[in-house]
Amino acid sequence: MPTGITPFQTKLTSPLTKKEINVLQINLGKRCNLACNHCHVEASPKRTEELSLATCLELIELIYKFPEIEIVDLTGGAPEINFGFKPLVEAAKGAGKEVIVRSNLTIYFVEGFGHLPGFFAQNQVRIVASLPCYLADNVDKMRGNGVFDDSIQALQWLNQVGYGKNPDLSLDLVYNPELPNSEKFPLTPEQTGLELAYKMFLQEHFDIVFNNLLTITNLPIGRTKLHLERKQLYSSYLQFLEMQFNYDTLENLMCRNQLSVDYLGNIYDCDFNQMMNLPAKDHHGQNLTISKLLDNGSLEVISQVQTADYCYGCTAGCGSSCGGALV
Repeated sequence: MPTGITPFQTKLTSPLTKKEINVLQINLGKRCNLACNHCHVEASPKRTEELSLATCLELIELIYKFPEIEIVDLTGGAPEINFGFKPLVEAAKGAGKEVIVRSNLTIYFVEGFGHLPGFFAQNQVRIVASLPCYLADNVDKMRGNGVFDDSIQALQWLNQVGYGKNPDLSLDLVYNPELPNSEKFPLTPEQTGLELAYKMFLQEHFDIVFNNLLTITNLPIGRTKLHLERKQLYSSYLQFLEMQFNYDTLENLMCRNQLSVDYLGNIYDCDFNQMMNLPAKDHHGQNLTISKLLDNGSLEVISQVQTADYCYGCTAGCGSSCGGALV
């Protein structure tokens, strides 16, 4: 624990408990066509970790077995290029679930993936797309040269097939702050106002429309943590996040109603815990897997959410989650 940080669990007045599970988030692997400098997964084209056939089949069984799962949320890496992506989309839609795909947009221009916008529209997949700023320089600085232009073209393509226009084809964008280079740490901007700025700029300059903007704080894990450590800002950033702690966010934390699954079939409370290898525990304190959930016949086997100091990132200010601001 860095000096001067109150352990997150100590900050709570009572343990963080699970609610009824209705979201299954699956990280299909760490393969990606990009290597963004803020990526908490540390994904890149050089990574090879991805879902196996056996784990994919278990996930499909899980999706069909538990009707209380309302949303299947697919992430990565670039989920689209990891094994099992299409079978999971089709299984989830066949089981009547809402499917979310967390897309980096540029994957559509990689050879062999140009069919994706049509596939998404055909299956009425909700797209949550990364666009950490509406200005080209900021995006390219975080994600790589040329990423902004490709992202704009991809968004225009999605609009052409109905996304952002057809009420059945939802297109949301994700904002991430730039990584800090000094102790002038900003909170993530207020979501509603920033969404309006995004919509006005993208409509005026590129004739792009979308549904919602989701603001997500950079948690001090993965490449964000490495950056902070290089700049000797890791402890001070955590102290800043703790100073902005907001009790009102606790009710809506995403870890409370979801299960996060890695490409090996291990279960976590959230994707951040997954990347930090902090597994979910059952009532007996044992690590959970897909196989154990299937054998148990219930998803309600976790009493308490596992927490760590980086949880201050989700509870600072208006809060942060895979669905954006919490309050």
